[in-house]
Amino acid sequence: MNLSPRTKIVGVIGLAGLVLVTLIMSPMLMTSFPSFISGGGLPDCEEVTQENEAASDGATSDIPPDYLELYRKFGKQIGVQWTVLAAVGKRETDHGRSTLPGVQSGTNYAGAAGPMQFLVSTWGGAKRIKIPSEFNGYASDGDGDGWGDIYNPADAILGAARMLKRNGAPENVRRSLFVYNRAWWYVDQVEEIARKYAKDGTVKVPPQADATCDEPLVEAAPSDVVARILAYALDQRGKPYLWGGTGPDAFDCSGIIYMAYRSVGLSIPRTTFGQWPFGVKVPDGEEQPGDLVFFNAGPGTRPDSPGHVGMVVSKGKMIEARCRLCGPIKVTSYRGRDAIVGFTRPLQNADVMEQLKKLDSAL
Repeated sequence: MNLSPRTKIVGVIGLAGLVLVTLIMSPMLMTSFPSFISGGGLPDCEEVTQENEAASDGATSDIPPDYLELYRKFGKQIGVQWTVLAAVGKRETDHGRSTLPGVQSGTNYAGAAGPMQFLVSTWGGAKRIKIPSEFNGYASDGDGDGWGDIYNPADAILGAARMLKRNGAPENVRRSLFVYNRAWWYVDQVEEIARKYAKDGTVKVPPQADATCDEPLVEAAPSDVVARILAYALDQRGKPYLWGGTGPDAFDCSGIIYMAYRSVGLSIPRTTFGQWPFGVKVPDGEEQPGDLVFFNAGPGTRPDSPGHVGMVVSKGKMIEARCRLCGPIKVTSYRGRDAIVGFTRPLQNADVMEQLKKLDSAL
């Protein structure tokens, strides 16, 4: 999904990115830890609203009203098909109505609990966790009480939406469901339920973005240098994530940024950990295209040592190479991700400003 060809520079070897930990699951269990505490993101284009599909008569008669409201709310908020989210809830516990062990209290034979059947370890290590949590897990606060309760429908459904998003939804529903429960029969069953819940009988998948969506982003850049940085980064859309990658065929989160700046003759640190202290800090709301947005994401990262980075392309939007299972490099939304650490502006680093002067004098 690239624009017209632009100059591409072969990257130097680097080391950055996140370690993606995925544990194998038995049917009906979830043991995939998130690379990020939460996920967001809209289809890869300018502002596009996630369609909230109409519910079938079968859905409204089968799903309890409070659960239906939560599925639709968090499906839209996180950016996954609510029908798929609801189908998971149906398959796991009949929307919390199952009387089997581990639904209302305790755990089942394998340690899963709650209406969406999270393993306690996958939830974050405890059944009830103070939010925000310092631990990696899908514990979520869907009802705003400051706690992630594995038995609370709002909390559990929000956590499940984030897990589906993290693993490929809405674009790759089957992959996200397979990671949720590693059995293809399970994937088939959930998809069948999701189709029955949709009024038109289909599971809608967001269309691939038109490359023309990128042109306004470049044209609106605050300077020619930023425009060229954005042009390089946006040219990589559709390419895969590769841990440690600096192109030309694949990148990791910091690698694409490193090479985008390098494409205009500027040198910045290679890794996320190096890029965070390098740029001048920018207050939230004052970020502009070319700035970097950092996330406290991944094992071993902290608010003062974020593990994921994206490049701002417009207000609320960034281009990112997120993870191997998260789909190709694309433009997503950074608003709504509660793991944001802050923004920086590499172009205001003293060393970069000197580099710019030298480049200007050479022209």
